[in-house]
Amino acid sequence: MKKTNTETTRKTKIKKFIKRFIIVCLILGLLGGIYIGIANAVMLNSVSSLIYREDEITGPEEDCDCIIVLGCGIWEDNTPTPFMRDRLDTSINLYKQGYAPKLLMSGDHGKEGYNEVGVMRQYAIDHGVPSEDIFMDHAGFSTYETMVRASEIFGIRKAIVVTQEFHIARSVYDCRAFGIECRGVIATNSGYKVFAKNYIRETLARGKDMIWCMIKPAPTYGGEKIDIHGNGEQTLD
Repeated sequence: MKKTNTETTRKTKIKKFIKRFIIVCLILGLLGGIYIGIANAVMLNSVSSLIYREDEITGPEEDCDCIIVLGCGIWEDNTPTPFMRDRLDTSINLYKQGYAPKLLMSGDHGKEGYNEVGVMRQYAIDHGVPSEDIFMDHAGFSTYETMVRASEIFGIRKAIVVTQEFHIARSVYDCRAFGIECRGVIATNSGYKVFAKNYIRETLARGKDMIWCMIKPAPTYGGEKIDIHGNGEQTLD
């Protein structure tokens, strides 16, 4: 009988623990959902007037340092993915129209054999952009890190950012969080599909980046200052 009572007590304690754990998880999930909703609303509303399509942007404006092109993957044959290709095409068009004198290619070159920025640079050269007008940020591992480094390493104070529509608000928000006067231009869609997972990921990323922009953690890599108004070939690896 004593053993049965002990077993019953143990099972009761386990049930209470599980119940409390579930309640705590539900509360945390609810609070997290509320925060994500607020963060998205704040971020989208704060930059909505600064986002344009390529045929809508006004200007060119004076003193724009560069166009920031965010990397987003390359194929095994070292060609840009559709997302990246459209970012590059839009950026090159803006450059040729005089919106900025330089391009900053920011992407992942963190391991041997994978060089987003090198592919981006070569694509721009193949489409008529002089080599000296193309800068590369080899450590742009995320949108947040790209904007930290754009400000702190390259000294950019006025820029245009080009990326897809689902990603543009966070890019502009992060950029402005580091003192860069910024407008966003939505990359032209050449026919690819944007999936629900892209929007879900971006919704969560906005919540994360809003916190990051408040506490401002250091990027993965620092480095020596690079003058964005100089010769971009100094960023060749």
